[in-house]
Amino acid sequence: MAGHSKWANIQHRKGRQDKKRGKLFTKLIREITVAARIGGADVSSNPRLRAAVDNAKSQSMPKDNIERAIAKGAGGEEGNALEEILYEGYGPGGVAILIECMTDNKNRTVAEVRHALTKHGGNLGTEGSVAYLFEQIGYISINDSKDPDDLMELAIESGAEDIEINNDGSIEIETTPQNLVDVKESIVDAGINVDINQLVMKASTEVSVERKHAESMMKLLETLDDLDDVQKVHSNIEFTDEILSSIND
Repeated sequence: MAGHSKWANIQHRKGRQDKKRGKLFTKLIREITVAARIGGADVSSNPRLRAAVDNAKSQSMPKDNIERAIAKGAGGEEGNALEEILYEGYGPGGVAILIECMTDNKNRTVAEVRHALTKHGGNLGTEGSVAYLFEQIGYISINDSKDPDDLMELAIESGAEDIEINNDGSIEIETTPQNLVDVKESIVDAGINVDINQLVMKASTEVSVERKHAESMMKLLETLDDLDDVQKVHSNIEFTDEILSSIND
């Protein structure tokens, strides 16, 4: 699985989102609002909105908040003020980075993203500089499965492309973007809790960097994730188990 997917999964299990629930809710609401604006308010016919709502529910967002966000997007209110922007850049050691943003002020956002990259040994790239290194996939993470073999069989039958069981017992599943909802719902219908369910950008090839660059990259990812206008961050870094274990220190 992608190194940054593992990093995101560890952040999830450590509860970083819980510590910053207000900021997380803001990002989830933005995604719901824009998804409803672009694809309509019908969750059953809008896969992006469905995934956004599922993620919001998994974070215990109140139903009223979700419904208001959908109404705003479908009604053309706040959703029209938000613009989706994809920034491309490089991290420590030349690692490729994609940064998905939603903003009502592009000048503010690009300044904050550029500052974060520069502070941690990276730099902002030009359009097309690294995007070609990534492809969009569906990503599902499950931290607690009583029967991994049955889960693997179920996921494959539902359309999963790749499955990996990690040393800590967590399971990561890759799908095509089109099959993400079907695979996720098959797993949930079987009584299994899904911890992460989203579209991500997977690097075609991962790169390893020396320890100091990997540690700087972790700090950069945290800094970018903490920016209000940043929705998702993707990279092609390959974090070793040794580096990842240092997060728990």
